[in-house]
Amino acid sequence: MTGAMYAGISGLKSHMNKLNVIGNNIANVNTYGYKTARTTFREAIYTTMTAGSDGTDLVGGTNPSQIGYGCNIGTIDLDMSNGPAVPTGVNLDCMIQGDGFFMVGDKSGVKPDDLDSLRLTKVGNFHFDKSGYLVDGYGQIVYGFLTSSVPAGDTAGDAGPTEGKTSTQLVPIRLPLAALKDDPDKNIAAGDPIYPGIGQNGENVQSTVQDLVSEDKTISVNVDSIAVDKTGKITATTESNKNVTIGYIALGKVENPAGLTHLDGPYYQAISGAGDVAVTTAGGAVTGNLNNVADGTDGAVRIVGSDNTLLSGFLEGSGTDLATEFSEMITTQRGYQANTRIVTVTDSMLEELVNMKR
Repeated sequence: MTGAMYAGISGLKSHMNKLNVIGNNIANVNTYGYKTARTTFREAIYTTMTAGSDGTDLVGGTNPSQIGYGCNIGTIDLDMSNGPAVPTGVNLDCMIQGDGFFMVGDKSGVKPDDLDSLRLTKVGNFHFDKSGYLVDGYGQIVYGFLTSSVPAGDTAGDAGPTEGKTSTQLVPIRLPLAALKDDPDKNIAAGDPIYPGIGQNGENVQSTVQDLVSEDKTISVNVDSIAVDKTGKITATTESNKNVTIGYIALGKVENPAGLTHLDGPYYQAISGAGDVAVTTAGGAVTGNLNNVADGTDGAVRIVGSDNTLLSGFLEGSGTDLATEFSEMITTQRGYQANTRIVTVTDSMLEELVNMKR
């Protein structure tokens, strides 16, 4: 009889944990980028009363007789399908239509063999902070590919004030720095954008016109408007009515999105189970190898293609379906209630056993 008691208790614990998952889903019904979790049960251990047999020439075989001891939580799975598009009217709010995640981290940068150190998120509530960095609502720096200051024909990307090609160095996105004075020889006026230069070895350096920017490189160009298109291309218009191409927002992809480990808030990390992190851009806007490395170079990491797009002015809504969650809550409640009956009935039977000798 105590076996029935243990089975009932395991059922109570399992249903309570499932209700915790349901409660979390319902609590996040209005949380941007939330991915619904689903609980499955599995059978617990069994005690074999009699083993099975194959039979003999004279008698047939028998099946094993086993008694189970309840159930446990089998899996808690994430539904990583896209949520609904929620309009916000904010230009820098972005939603990914398709697979992929925004990649965020700190200002220190990342190496191609350490991409899993970055956090992944579906929530694209972005803005530029006072230092000119593109950050999300929690202050994490958004990573992407910047426009380099390169003269015509230069692929190193470490000289000249002219807007050139897009570097394939994955770096924190920031506004170009502002020229502090005029330089007629370089056709630069005070306030003009000085684009970041990205060296071929991956160093994130400023262009060689160092005398035109602040020593601590914190004074960004002033812009009147900023927009993001469907490929993640960020463009701005300066106060002097110059168009500035800042760069492209990078996206991260993993082999098994449901295997990502959920961190605090809207963040995930590719630890065990998710596979390797690959870098892409919406619509495959940026191609080549990371760090501006030429094809055929040992250790080159390719920027993979993608057919997804970004939707600006929208955020991804919660994946919680209230109708499903409420129906799951009802069946979970009844399952919990049924397991309490097993406990109380077993208790009554034990009481009768104790009272046999009065």
